[in-house]
Amino acid sequence: MAPLKIHGIAMSTCTGRVMATAFEKDAPFELQPVDLFSGAHKKPDFLALQPFGVIPVLQDENLTIFESRAIARYIANKYEGQGTPLYGETLQDKAKVDQWLEVESQNYNPPISTIVGQLVFRPMRGEPTEESVVSDNIAKLEKVLDIYEEHLAKNEYLAGDFFSLADLSHLPYTHYLINLAKKGDVITSRKHVNAWWEKISSRPSWQEVIQLASKK
Repeated sequence: MAPLKIHGIAMSTCTGRVMATAFEKDAPFELQPVDLFSGAHKKPDFLALQPFGVIPVLQDENLTIFESRAIARYIANKYEGQGTPLYGETLQDKAKVDQWLEVESQNYNPPISTIVGQLVFRPMRGEPTEESVVSDNIAKLEKVLDIYEEHLAKNEYLAGDFFSLADLSHLPYTHYLINLAKKGDVITSRKHVNAWWEKISSRPSWQEVIQLASKK
């Protein structure tokens, strides 16, 4: 079976989500670097793969898909019979995983990605941080995390007692929030959220992603 081709860069949050999924599923892949700084993602050949010009993009033989959560779902389903069962074992498990994937994309990602964007990515581009935007979104994230704290007090992981694609999807931006934006207190100050984070962030799959990112 030919390896998956993942177009992206290892330090990208969305590419990291896809690579972590591939590692969890023991899915062979090749990372095809995209030079964002040279404008390669805006050239016709890349736009033919991703019309919005963002990463990552997955190519699997005659299939090309984009959007990291869709790619992660595809990998989890294609390699269902191997690696970590990221959708659990039952239809009920899958429903809970899908529910928390939606929570991540609709409730968790908007504030955390804005915070990281302001404190990490804007400075990388030489742009000033808008502190009011940061504080507003930290307040929004804290409200979300209060709900997580209550839920995780009763469940080891988001979908129950098993690590799933829903937990995995939280890894990239939370890693950036703690280690680069230096706003980890919103995680560590919540006992059950912090315990959950310690478990999911120590998984070998995510450690492999971090190692790849550190080499780029």
